[in-house]
Amino acid sequence: METIASPPRLAKAAYSSTTGECIVDERRLDWEGDRRLCKFGKRKGKMNSLDLLSSRRSIREFKARELTRTEIESVLEHAVAVPNHRLTQPWRFYVMGPESRRAFGLVLGGRKARKLENSAAAEALMQKVADEHASLPCMIAVAILQNENPEIREEDYAAGMMAVQNIAIAAVAVGLGTHIKTGAVMDDPGAREAIGVADGERVIAMVNVGEAAVVPAAKPRRSASEVTRWMA
Repeated sequence: METIASPPRLAKAAYSSTTGECIVDERRLDWEGDRRLCKFGKRKGKMNSLDLLSSRRSIREFKARELTRTEIESVLEHAVAVPNHRLTQPWRFYVMGPESRRAFGLVLGGRKARKLENSAAAEALMQKVADEHASLPCMIAVAILQNENPEIREEDYAAGMMAVQNIAIAAVAVGLGTHIKTGAVMDDPGAREAIGVADGERVIAMVNVGEAAVVPAAKPRRSASEVTRWMA
């Protein structure tokens, strides 16, 4: 048995929920629990958790294929496995279809269009953003319940964002990519209506999910040693 050190490129991966296989660069991947086994003839290699973490990228260009419910549910099951003080389980997930995505895009596009003086240009921009959102393979709004206790609210926000991270990593594990987005639009009444979020819930992230058409190179980052202090 030969270990394959580097993971396959995400851009050329396609997951089949029917067969439980993933085809990467014409190579067939089988799934055994949470282990990723890559078969090249008789050779097998395991993609470990560190590989998954380092493989995550923010994907801005997706293939047109819409994800299946099975694929989405598989990713979300891993999202709820994160640490959560008091086990409040505050997360709520809204999987948005084409109509709700378009409605959200109209709100976001309208906010962007405010910066334009030309009304025709503003309308064109609003429709462009709406079309882009409607054509996404999948968009998930992640919300958390708002606890009356401010300390618990902070803990729940942390747990919610860890759930978002798990969505991103689980997506990589099944040959998908994500783009995590935040911003003031999440509090916009029109955006909340498009999502369908309930009263008493705070939207903390919008996550686009799908097969990557283009995978960007990793951007340079400061090393952990540069931002770490070792205290006595």
